[in-house]
Amino acid sequence: MRISVIGCGYLGAVHAASMASLGHEVVGVDVDAAKVALLAAGRAPFYEPGLVELLARVAPTGRLSFTTDISAVAGASVHFICVGTPQSRGENAADLSYVDAAVEALLPHLRDGDVVAGKSTVPVGTAERIAEHVAQAQPGATVVWNPEFLREGFAVQDTLHPDRIVLGVPSGAEGERASAVMDDVYAAPLAEGTPQVVTDLATAQLVKVAANSFLATKISFINAMAELCEATGADVTKLADAIGYDARIGRKFLNAGLGFGGGCLPKDIRAFMARAGELGADQALSFLKEVDSINMRRRVRMVDLARDVCNGSIVGRRIAVLGAAFKPDSDDVRDSPALSVAAQMGLQGATVVVTDPKALENARRAWPSLRYAETPQEAAAGADVVVLATEWPEYRELDPERLGELVARRSIVDGRNVLDPRAWRAAGWTYRALGRP
Repeated sequence: MRISVIGCGYLGAVHAASMASLGHEVVGVDVDAAKVALLAAGRAPFYEPGLVELLARVAPTGRLSFTTDISAVAGASVHFICVGTPQSRGENAADLSYVDAAVEALLPHLRDGDVVAGKSTVPVGTAERIAEHVAQAQPGATVVWNPEFLREGFAVQDTLHPDRIVLGVPSGAEGERASAVMDDVYAAPLAEGTPQVVTDLATAQLVKVAANSFLATKISFINAMAELCEATGADVTKLADAIGYDARIGRKFLNAGLGFGGGCLPKDIRAFMARAGELGADQALSFLKEVDSINMRRRVRMVDLARDVCNGSIVGRRIAVLGAAFKPDSDDVRDSPALSVAAQMGLQGATVVVTDPKALENARRAWPSLRYAETPQEAAAGADVVVLATEWPEYRELDPERLGELVARRSIVDGRNVLDPRAWRAAGWTYRALGRP
């Protein structure tokens, strides 16, 4: 099948390469010429494990191309909309300008029978509005919604072997025909037994934001428990282990610490709240305000812990921050808790040195006023306190004795609760962590 992918950022680039690897002929389109040039050369414009290797495997087949020319989508049977929906400046609502621009550019090239498949995370009601617009330009084309569930660091795996496929289609024969086309697109994962949910457009749009809101709520719940643990001297990691054995709760996402960030969870729950307000159902999601608030309080608390181990003041102190990306196996610094904490400490008078295996270039662009180091050893040299902010494996495996030979004071704040307190204390370190005595 010939497929077009409009928007070749994080979602689109991975989707385009994955669809080509499944045997489809794919053209990826993006307005960013530099990004297109990198992808065309088999290089990824961002760090995602396995993507460069996937591009290399697909390249010899000739099934994958990238261009800035939207007319290249002509002749494709399915057109995936994979552009970003960032948070609007100054408000919680999603910015749909990129989605609208992509659809507008696509309209002149649609044919009778084409399927426009939205993958971007959008407020409920967006797909219906787009469908009306498409119908006016090409009545024979059908709009469906096919939300993505990619985890950064596992995006290739999640695309090629998804844990579920959700497809929102219009009712009647039009929806049945579009559903059959999408079954052909996903024939390989469906043959593996991947569960599929075929539903209406509204439900499909709600699935992604509902899932992200639930995950965010679970993370903020355990971080709220961490606040209580700090007030009582309890250990939130043991608490999480104990309640995680309950099959109704589960242990995943019960890791107390610095909280969530990135380009999805924070902006998605805020856009969800904003859309609920527009629909007159804001009370149904009022709890998400506290979820967001708990998450942001973790960042402030991290700075407080650093101040505590520096005897009440970080002014003039040298602080090494291990991690800039919002999570390991990514170079994404969008709404990164790690970089937010580093920036706050810098603004409060500390000399902050940030290190990260993959995200330094992006971090420098976001906060050029901070200092940066290539390795944790370089960052920790002469530090008064070390702050572990992103749980990269290489940071979890640091030798406390060897690192202790580099610092000015053996003080560490474990923002992700991934270090062994006994080992670090045995090496003479003052160890502090969120939610632990």
